[in-house]
Amino acid sequence: MRGLVRRFDSKPALAGVDLGILPGEIHALLGPNGAGKTTLIRVLAGLVDPDAGSVEVSGSVGLVPSGDRTFYLRISGLENLVFFGRLHGLRLRAARARALEALNDVGLSEAARLAVGKYSHGMQKRLSVARALLVDPSVLLVDEATHDLDPEGARQIRALIGELAGRGTAILWTTQRVEEIRDFAHVVSFINRGEVRFTGSVSELIARAPAQRYVVRIRNGHPDIPPRAEVLQQALGSVASVVAGPRGQDDFVLDTGSGAALGPAVAALARGGYELMACRPERAEIEEAFLALTDEAPS
Repeated sequence: MRGLVRRFDSKPALAGVDLGILPGEIHALLGPNGAGKTTLIRVLAGLVDPDAGSVEVSGSVGLVPSGDRTFYLRISGLENLVFFGRLHGLRLRAARARALEALNDVGLSEAARLAVGKYSHGMQKRLSVARALLVDPSVLLVDEATHDLDPEGARQIRALIGELAGRGTAILWTTQRVEEIRDFAHVVSFINRGEVRFTGSVSELIARAPAQRYVVRIRNGHPDIPPRAEVLQQALGSVASVVAGPRGQDDFVLDTGSGAALGPAVAALARGGYELMACRPERAEIEEAFLALTDEAPS
């Protein structure tokens, strides 16, 4: 993708997007609502023409759309795929054979002759992947495939996409579930207001997160004396800052600073006679980076 521009009523949805995806790569695309993710997917799928820029694809493109209203619910999954295979120009026998292969690839062989209206939500998502596989795509565009699935359904879809990447398919995966890209995506890009603000690894994205904050429960070595934020701050010194938390006298919010580890703060508290009883990030690191990039001024 080079310099992709797309406007709607003079408002830019894409403002010069440059992006590349390699074979076998899962490239996650993050961004807030209205950032341009779906518009980019639609341009790459040929559903919307860009106003400027170019796209080069080595091979064919498959699309897994975000919506569910893209199948005929009264006919079977097999009949749906045969229909779409015919739209792709396959002869009837070839379309049926390819449909059966695709259903097997996504684990829906036993439901091939079941009406799609009786499929679960997760099964319909897998059927969407099967439809995209009809053309044996070199590039697979996946738009918000897991946003309304339960955790197990989302895991199944990610596993399926991971298998396709393992066969050499280039994957562009848009999502609002920011934490799901950890240990899944090879590369991540962040788009906002139609511009790519970041491209790199997940660890590089996490490094963009601001100061890490933790919600902690702290116990005093003297149980009859509850800890207070100002006394805890004396124990922490310059290692971290602490303020009272929202849930009772033992809860606090601990700020270790940008990129700082939690260990030195825990050690400082222990030297002061305090014990860390519970700890969780106030927000996940990827979510923090997401919010920081969202708030950045446009380039």
